[in-house]
Amino acid sequence: MAPTLAVSTVIFALRPDERSSAAVGTRPQLWLPLVVRLRDPFDGRWALPGGPLREDEGLADAASRTLLETTGLRPNYLEQLYAFGDADRPGAEHGRVVSVVYWAMIGAEEAHLATTGQNVRWLAADRLPDLAFDHNRIVDYALWRLRTKVEYSRIAHAFLGETFTLRELREVHEVVLGKPVDPANFRRQVEASGAVVPTGQVRTGGRHRPAQLYRYDTAIEPVDLGPLAPEPQKSPTSTEETP
Repeated sequence: MAPTLAVSTVIFALRPDERSSAAVGTRPQLWLPLVVRLRDPFDGRWALPGGPLREDEGLADAASRTLLETTGLRPNYLEQLYAFGDADRPGAEHGRVVSVVYWAMIGAEEAHLATTGQNVRWLAADRLPDLAFDHNRIVDYALWRLRTKVEYSRIAHAFLGETFTLRELREVHEVVLGKPVDPANFRRQVEASGAVVPTGQVRTGGRHRPAQLYRYDTAIEPVDLGPLAPEPQKSPTSTEETP
């Protein structure tokens, strides 16, 4: 029997820990939405959103569709993470499945739009139960990729609004990396990278003094797709002959 081709999606968001959300100064943590399986194999286990690929759709389209059907989320950007297709994957006795996994990061405001309930729930990425299939391994790989990319790419932008302070950007790095980051060194590295530019505005209010607001340089792509990146738009040229 030919293997079944399916897609799954890992969506990370920074959300407060619901067990201590009332605590002052509580930092957000990495969470992801999971769905409960309602049939064998792994009936009753939590799993990543996903499903089989339809004949008339592309991989990214299938990832977007299954994510929307299960969680109601519409991330602006999905990136292909990896393909998992070992012949001895858990559940292979019910038929071999090759899963192409996508991932994305979203902000807290977008995360609040997710459909949740008995069969869909946000779980902390570092406190997951035993998931269906090899989905624990998939999440571990996605976390590893996130932590290695956050220090050299614009990937943290997905967790923030259009404008942010360097303190907020540093806190994203600290949550993702799971360790403190020296503020002075972080400021020097960010400013030297040229990835963020000052807006000329400040954020006031709260316990801290007004802080400079920054934004990411939109001329820099959030992820380097190499030869897979879309070609730049060509400016229209005149067909008139020069006299």
